[in-house]
Amino acid sequence: MIGLLVCFDLLLAVGAYFLLAARLKLPTLATTRAILQVAKLGKQKVSPFHTLIFHLSAWLAGRLSLGDYYKRKTAATLRSAGIHTTPEAYLAGAIIKASLIFCSGLLTLPLLPLLFPLFVFLAIAVFFKDSRSADEIVRKKRDQIEVELPRFVATLAQELKATRDVLRMLEVYAKHAGGGLQSELFMTIADMKSGNQETALLRLESRIGSTMLSDVVRGLLAVLRGDQGVVYFDMLAHDFKLMEIQRLKLIAMKRPGKIRKYSFYMLVCFMLMYMVILGMEIMKAMGKLF
Repeated sequence: MIGLLVCFDLLLAVGAYFLLAARLKLPTLATTRAILQVAKLGKQKVSPFHTLIFHLSAWLAGRLSLGDYYKRKTAATLRSAGIHTTPEAYLAGAIIKASLIFCSGLLTLPLLPLLFPLFVFLAIAVFFKDSRSADEIVRKKRDQIEVELPRFVATLAQELKATRDVLRMLEVYAKHAGGGLQSELFMTIADMKSGNQETALLRLESRIGSTMLSDVVRGLLAVLRGDQGVVYFDMLAHDFKLMEIQRLKLIAMKRPGKIRKYSFYMLVCFMLMYMVILGMEIMKAMGKLF
C-alpha cells in the first residue's frame, strides 16, 4: 500500500510538471541544460537538478515585482559578489529551492507526517541561506580587503611624499595586492582610465561598503582635488595600525587554548634559561670556595 502511494505521488508530481510546462510554454530541460553548458554557469558539470531549478527560476523571475531600492541594492551586492544574474532571478532561485523542499514534504505527508515539520524548517532555512549567500560572499570579501587596508594606507602615505598621481599609485600597488583588493583595484583603475576618476573612486566605495575603505577613498578624493594628503594618510595609517592590533588581539582571545599552550612553552624556556645561568654562576662560586 505504501509503495502504491509513493508511486502515485511521484507520477502525480511528474504529470503536473509536464502539464504546467506545456501550458506555460517553457523550454525543455534538454534545451535549458544545453544553454547552461554553453554559458558555462558554474565550474562543475550542470546536473539535471540544477537545470530544473534554473528552468523554474527563469520562469518565476519574469513574474516577480521588486521595489526599486531592493532591486538596486541587490544588483550592487550581486555585482560585488561576482554573481552574474539579475535580482529577480537570484531571489527566484531561492524561492524555487525552498518550494521544492516544501513540496517534497507534502509528498511524504501521507506516509510520514512527523517528518513534515522538518521539511518546513529545512525549506525556510534554505530560502534564507540562498537569499543571503551574496551578502555572505560580500562580507567575506570586505573582511579580506579590510585586513590589507593598513598596508595599503601605509604605502599611500609614503608614495604621497614623492607624487600625487593617484592613478599611478593604484596601478603600482595593484600589482602586489591581495586577491580581493587586487580585483577591485583593477576594476577601479579601468574605470578611472575610461571615465571620471572621482566617480570611479566613489563606485569603489559603494561596491564594498566598508567604513575603513570609505576613509581611504575620502583621502584619495581630497588628493585629486588638490590637497596634499600626507598628514591625513599618516594619521589614517596610525589609526589602521591600532585597529589591526586590536583585531589580532580579538583573534588571539578566540583561541585561548592554543595561545595558552605556547605561552606555557615560552615560560618554561625562560625558566630554563635563568636556571642554567644561575646554575653556572653557582658552580663557579663553588669552585672558588673549594
